[in-house]
Amino acid sequence: MPRADFYLIDKPRFREQPLLLVCELAKKAFATQQPVLVLTRDFAQAEALDELLWAFDEDAFIPHQLAGDDDDADTAVLIAPPGIDTADRPLLINLRETCPPGRYERVLEVVAADPAERDGSRVRWREYQRLGVAVSKFDM
Repeated sequence: MPRADFYLIDKPRFREQPLLLVCELAKKAFATQQPVLVLTRDFAQAEALDELLWAFDEDAFIPHQLAGDDDDADTAVLIAPPGIDTADRPLLINLRETCPPGRYERVLEVVAADPAERDGSRVRWREYQRLGVAVSKFDM
């Protein structure tokens, strides 16, 4: 059964820069050799994440790129803004306001501390439950 894990941001370093948590999750996935697909809200967020993955940890190199190239399948972390079709991956990080379509084993929902974000996450939580996805919550 698919799983959806909600990461509710609370720590100051993640509050200031929620994409840092996305980088940490991508780093963990890469360390365990799990290819990950990150669905961003827009192109600007995709570019910001692309830049941050280069800079957030000087000791880590996480192969990543924006989706849309021929070698997408070979890249450990694929960043997909809306409008770019990519193949499904078992592990997904969802930054969008809707539940992702497609087939996945696990989706990670990164939820900023902002009240509007929290409200949107509650809607997605109920939608996952309706779809038969096991949901859990972690305070970060």
